[in-house]
Amino acid sequence: MLTVLLATGPGLLTRIGASVLQVVAVGVGGPLLLGLMGKIRARAEGRVGPPITQGLLDLRKLVRKEAIRAEHTSAVAALAPLVLVASAAVAAAVTPLVTSRPVIAGGADVFVVVYLLLMGSVALALGGLDAGTAFGGMGSSRAMTIGAISEPALLVAVLALAVQAHTSNLTGIVAASLSHPEWLASPERLLALAALVVVVIAETGRIPVDNPSTHLELTMIHEAMILEYAGPDLALVTLGEAMRLGLLLGLVANLFFPWGVDVSGGGFAMLVGLVALGAKTAAIAVLVALVEVSTAKLRLFRVPELLAGGFVLAVVAVTTGLVTR
Repeated sequence: MLTVLLATGPGLLTRIGASVLQVVAVGVGGPLLLGLMGKIRARAEGRVGPPITQGLLDLRKLVRKEAIRAEHTSAVAALAPLVLVASAAVAAAVTPLVTSRPVIAGGADVFVVVYLLLMGSVALALGGLDAGTAFGGMGSSRAMTIGAISEPALLVAVLALAVQAHTSNLTGIVAASLSHPEWLASPERLLALAALVVVVIAETGRIPVDNPSTHLELTMIHEAMILEYAGPDLALVTLGEAMRLGLLLGLVANLFFPWGVDVSGGGFAMLVGLVALGAKTAAIAVLVALVEVSTAKLRLFRVPELLAGGFVLAVVAVTTGLVTR
């Protein structure tokens, strides 16, 4: 295998290394972003709060615990965390985060990335249903209701950018944005950004859609699905959700603020891209945390109205892009 890779030249090895770097960045950066958001919220509320590395410390603690599963669960509950992490890792490997030259960059189509994220969401919902508990079914039902609106809104919001760039490939959209910086202030971009922010908040379970720190049965969405997980399984679920957060914030950062993304494939350029990605996603995470502090969680029946508003913004963005072509 190594001989085959070397025979193809250094280009393929560089792309593979770039994709591995992106997966590691999302895997480590996701928990750090959660820790940063928790720290900002605590400071805004007048508390000291946990350290920014608390997410990584929690993962280490969970991995060391014994794996315990409910008595009547099947292989679905065991495979769901693995599918969640694997789908997020594959999406991170092909998405232009640190560089615009990841491995299989041609496969980084918006449809591919959206359906990879949807695969993880469905797997986690099935895992919540597998135990047969009331809370697991309730959380899975709520999560699928939200996903039925947020996933199409995510797809349409990125399609608004695809119309402008004449390609649905995420790498092509980033490259076109770098070549035409005047597009970043266009009406369709601003509308798509607003829609994508709403979708990211819903997909990552943040306020006002969901409260990640709540343990009240009647308000839980994500927490209800993972009540039956413990130990390494819970660590995988936590890591998968953190990776999805890092991936989605990275997509928002690079699709609308693409400066710093490596386009040459050089080692130093990728290092600059990694630093730029960290700075942009951290800035977005801080803004989201500040909004969470000043916003109350919506009632469950009002959440579809918020997501429908995001979908309408995405449709208007696509329409505006088609009209102004």
